[in-house]
Amino acid sequence: MERLELNIMSKAKAAKKATTAKKKAPVAKKVAKPVAGIKKQTAKLITKKPSNSNTAPANAPKTAKPGTAPMAGIKMIDTKSIMAKSKLKPAQAAKMAEPAFAANDFVVYPTHGVGLVKGVEVQEIAGHKLKLFVIEIEGAKMTIKVPVNKAGNVGLRRLSSRKEMGVALEKLKIKARVRRTMWSRRAAEYEAKINSGDPTQIAEVVRELYRSSTQPDQSYSERQIYQNALERLSREVAAVDRSNEAQAVEKIEGILKAA
Repeated sequence: MERLELNIMSKAKAAKKATTAKKKAPVAKKVAKPVAGIKKQTAKLITKKPSNSNTAPANAPKTAKPGTAPMAGIKMIDTKSIMAKSKLKPAQAAKMAEPAFAANDFVVYPTHGVGLVKGVEVQEIAGHKLKLFVIEIEGAKMTIKVPVNKAGNVGLRRLSSRKEMGVALEKLKIKARVRRTMWSRRAAEYEAKINSGDPTQIAEVVRELYRSSTQPDQSYSERQIYQNALERLSREVAAVDRSNEAQAVEKIEGILKAA
């Protein structure tokens, strides 16, 4: 009897489990369906080809390839043509570099001083025609000829303006410094300043080598360099002031004595 009751109870439990399983089965199916759909969507996303980052979007503006025509509304600048136009021909460049000196113009040649342009002449040298400035150096009693296209290279220039000459003469008012260097070195420096043709540097030489009546006399070489510098400066002062050389020397020495 006990065994029979146990069999009946086990059969009842099995039947109960079967009924509960039947009730739960539809719920499991309902839950499984969305999961299956999600898996399909994720599978589609995984299997989709990745987009190439280098490719532009369909609605992106197209850029012109090298060698093709530029985009409409954009003006391309040809730098080569601009540079070609800006470059002058050798003949044009040489013409622009030529100083415009005319006959009867006073000029300064660095190593000779003030001169007067007598005109321009053309000479044929080695089969080439060459234009030359003919310049008369009154102080040195000589005539020189300077190629027109080389005048700037040799330092040929116009007379100083009154303002520039005023700055140079102001140097004469400054007290000369005492220099203890060897005379040979000083003499070379003085000659270089005189031959520069710069009135300011020439005035410095005049100031340093000037001796008043109360100072010791100059040596022979000092006197020579002083006279050379004084002549160069006085000739340009005379040309600027429209006076003569003697009046220019008197003016310079008057400034030196008053300093």
